Amino acid sequence: MAIKFQYNKTELQRLKKQLAIRERALPTLKNKESALRMEVKKAKNKVEEIERNLNQTISQYDESLRLWIEFDTELVGVKEVVLDIDKIAGVRTPVLKQIHFDVREFSLFVRPKWFMDGIEVLKELAHNAIERKVFQRKMELLDHARKKTTQKVNLYEKVQIPGYQDAIRKINRYLEDEENLSKAAQKIVKSRQQKETMNKAA
Repeated sequence: MAIKFQYNKTELQRLKKQLAIRERALPTLKNKESALRMEVKKAKNKVEEIERNLNQTISQYDESLRLWIEFDTELVGVKEVVLDIDKIAGVRTPVLKQIHFDVREFSLFVRPKWFMDGIEVLKELAHNAIERKVFQRKMELLDHARKKTTQKVNLYEKVQIPGYQDAIRKINRYLEDEENLSKAAQKIVKSRQQKETMNKAA
């Protein structure tokens, strides 16, 4: 990205100001990128941990799969998922606060005794599945922010800062050349005037 500029002192001041803004912002952006990278890793590890727990819980009940066929899945459902918002490095991410379940009443005389345990198992599975989804969303949001921050770091570090530095160098050279030419022109005029004065005096 070529930076457009004019060869004058006002433009030089403007470019120096823009360069200073970017040089001050770069360490903060790098810290943010590093923090986001760490948080993405944490969220990813949590998703994997929840997934393992979910698979373990499911495999525990593989043997009693025949019993689960008689279970009435309409006895329990998710009524409400309460989320909160947590800010991580300026990114709003979801946090699971609570899950409210809706458990329908049933007669223990009509239904098998293990239905009570079955309801708790389903609650646990639902909780894990919802928690996994929340952490996946958190991971996606943080990763998206990290990618954007990385792009900005690269833009500042590899494009804009070197571009501004180059433009400032070019303007400085131009202004120095202009000043040297002006001084040389003044010397020439002065020496001509001295010669003319000497010639008149002679």
